[in-house]
Amino acid sequence: MAHTLELAQTGKRDYLKSLEKKYQDRWEQEHIFEVEAPTPEETAGLSATEIRQKFPKWFGNFPVPYMNGSLHLGHAFSISKIEFAAGFERMLGKRVLFPHGFHVTGMPIKASADKIVREMEMFGENFENFVPEAPAEETPDGSAAPRPGAPDKAKKGKIQAKATGHIYQFQIMESIGVPREEIKKFADPYHWLEYFPPIAIADHHSLGTRIDWRRSFMTTDANPYYDAFVRWQINKLYKLDKIKFGERYTIYSPKDGQPCMDHDRQDGEGVGPQEYTAIKMEVTQWSEAADKVIDHQIAGRTIYLVAATLRPETMYGQTNCFVGTALKYGIFSANDKEAYVCTYRAARNMAYQGIFEVRGQIHLLLELEGSQIVGTKIKAPLSVYPEVYVLPMDNVLATKGTGVVTSVPSDSPDDYATLMDLRKKAEYYGIDPAWAAFDPVSVLSTPSYGDMTAPALVKKLKIMSQKDVKQLAEAKELAYKEGFYNGMMTIGEFKGQPVQEAKTKVRAALIEQGLAFAYAGPEGLVTSRSGDECVVALMDQWYLDYGEPEWRALCARQLAKMNTYNQETRNAFEGTLAWLNQWACARTYGLGSKLPWDPQFLVESLSDTTIYMAYYTVAHLLHRSLDGKVRGPLNIAPEQMTDEVWDYIFTNGEWPDSAPLPKEKADEMKRQFDYFYPFDVRSSGKDLINNHLTFANYVHVALFPEDKWPLSMRANGHLMLNGKKMSKSTGNSLTLRQGVEKFGADATRLALADAGDGIEDANFDEKNANANILRVHTLLGWCEEILKDEANLRTGPFNYHDKVFDEEISELNRLTKQHYIATNYKDALKYGFYELQSARDWYREVTAEIGMHADLVKRWIRISALLVTPIAPHFAEHIWTTILNKPTTIQNALWPE
Repeated sequence: MAHTLELAQTGKRDYLKSLEKKYQDRWEQEHIFEVEAPTPEETAGLSATEIRQKFPKWFGNFPVPYMNGSLHLGHAFSISKIEFAAGFERMLGKRVLFPHGFHVTGMPIKASADKIVREMEMFGENFENFVPEAPAEETPDGSAAPRPGAPDKAKKGKIQAKATGHIYQFQIMESIGVPREEIKKFADPYHWLEYFPPIAIADHHSLGTRIDWRRSFMTTDANPYYDAFVRWQINKLYKLDKIKFGERYTIYSPKDGQPCMDHDRQDGEGVGPQEYTAIKMEVTQWSEAADKVIDHQIAGRTIYLVAATLRPETMYGQTNCFVGTALKYGIFSANDKEAYVCTYRAARNMAYQGIFEVRGQIHLLLELEGSQIVGTKIKAPLSVYPEVYVLPMDNVLATKGTGVVTSVPSDSPDDYATLMDLRKKAEYYGIDPAWAAFDPVSVLSTPSYGDMTAPALVKKLKIMSQKDVKQLAEAKELAYKEGFYNGMMTIGEFKGQPVQEAKTKVRAALIEQGLAFAYAGPEGLVTSRSGDECVVALMDQWYLDYGEPEWRALCARQLAKMNTYNQETRNAFEGTLAWLNQWACARTYGLGSKLPWDPQFLVESLSDTTIYMAYYTVAHLLHRSLDGKVRGPLNIAPEQMTDEVWDYIFTNGEWPDSAPLPKEKADEMKRQFDYFYPFDVRSSGKDLINNHLTFANYVHVALFPEDKWPLSMRANGHLMLNGKKMSKSTGNSLTLRQGVEKFGADATRLALADAGDGIEDANFDEKNANANILRVHTLLGWCEEILKDEANLRTGPFNYHDKVFDEEISELNRLTKQHYIATNYKDALKYGFYELQSARDWYREVTAEIGMHADLVKRWIRISALLVTPIAPHFAEHIWTTILNKPTTIQNALWPE
């Protein structure tokens, strides 16, 4: 098991931490980071442009963290990108706004609270009856029906243990520092809201972040002001026809009884529904092995093998179908006349898509091994061969499609390679050669591969058998792209038409004739926070109509103007914009604001956090506490914040005749919003581009005028620890609090800056953080000692080496500023900290005989403090106020010219 670094000596660290606490307390007492828009008196007679020129501002933010635990070092890494920028922008003379809120919407907290309730019932109020269990057994592969009672608990234990090393929620709570006797309080989901945000604030304070905490809030109706804000934006989107109601495929948790959105998932974030055409292949003659176990009751129904395909247009070329011989299949009742052969996983999906007679019910008539089905004769809809046989295939997965694979060897490299294997080794595979005797049939023609795409690619890539998995994956992608984009149909009703057009027509014809039906499954494994393996359900639900052509075009226009800092991030945004479509925006379980026109539903967690950046601009005027229980300086009640008032503040709406509050109060909020908005930068982990960040762009362009659209978004990679993925189960993990306790604030901040700046994954090196302690301590000591000995430093005119050193300081100043502007903090640190020290070392060496010049030593110390202020403010503050005896905080100092 990997472990984090243990420090041998802590004296120097403890000294630095004492300085850090001293300056953090001073900044808080002096309200250094609290910022307001210019007053009406300051802006009288000025246009909006003139106000910005005279009173420049900068507003940066990052996604509100979820409050089901402490902030970890990965949070700190994303936060640092805004924190360093905030420090730098202050030095440019701007009014800098860096706010921070807390996300508590959705399932995770409620699901964890419910687990604690169940565990208290099992083990007692303080879990005193708990006896550690042996490790859970491996779970089944999911291809067949699970045995009653067993797999749910086993799977849940396995998933939790894999992620944290603990099976039960109370163990997880203990592992993050909650005393066992306190855990019972977390059975109330609202206790989480009281417990974790203050810890996060304290952790931020210990890191020295430049946050205006007056503007903090928590989401959901726990804060009635924020609840009013969410209801306004949801109502407005509904009136704009951006929220609609209808039947759509969605990832769904049967256990939780509701859609399972990205933030509700333990595994599978970003996984969506994959839509197939399910081909009904009627059994006309069972194999000998299957016939022995098929009873008359089942035989009285029409039974179909159901194959899920993404290429319905190729069904004319079916020569057989495949099953996995080692997989378990079921014959499942669809109704009193039909039954379907597929895996249990597929049947579970079908049960929630209106395919079976009773929603959510799975009626297993008989279980079969895949090997028993081989040799069964079936009808192949549309095929030139009316009846074909079921054959074995090595690469059939229980976790994809239905476990039944229809075979079109003319256009599927996998099918062709397997068919050739079976023909060569019929005896080895235990099949009658006649079952594999149907030759490939031309279905479509392409410029690159002619009438037989699969044989051509198998030959070109030198694929020898179905075991050449890597080459087959490449061939499959080539075949699909060439066929879809350049293929022309050579057979059937739509002969001569492009494949792109024929695809939907063939699918519609198959479904209309009762030869197929629509089916969907998750693209990959999705597990809810409650440990449930999710399905795809066809549901009537409220959804945001992302992807609607006009809305998408508006969002694309905004994206074209928005700074993304690098091409990889822009590509990721553009890619998301291309595929993102309807998104369920409501649920029935968890915490959240109620859907205004349908209060049985709650607004889901990625739909109530799209534009809260605007809320930051007015939050401090509305309330003084996270939950809104303490009113703000304007003394406005939550119920006074009506939709019309929000409209007036944020979208230049008309002031209502029967306004519930004085217009002057709304004008004060509007003034704050108009000054600080739009935000200048939003920084986030790259994983949120696919949802949260793109959602924010969509909703901004829908609700706000163009001059309030986001100016930039910056994405960073994930943070590794000591070159390895952070993981609690391996011991390679650090929370923000642990990092600061171990290394102190500035040593941690320096290591975060050194970790990396691109969209690729970064690395927090504990050895580097530890070395920073000595580096900072030594540098402070040198500065103190050299100025105590100032009388012995040289004065008078500069010599050659003095001038070179002076120029080097100026050049490093210029380079450092350039990298701060570009948000390249690793390089800013390189030039403004490391190379600046190297320049001093050179100067000290070349002037050893005559001594350093007093003016240059003092300039170097002053510049050293200023250039590293954004990254290591405590170190800089000590030099500035204690060593250089400056009268005011370095947090208000300007960049040196």
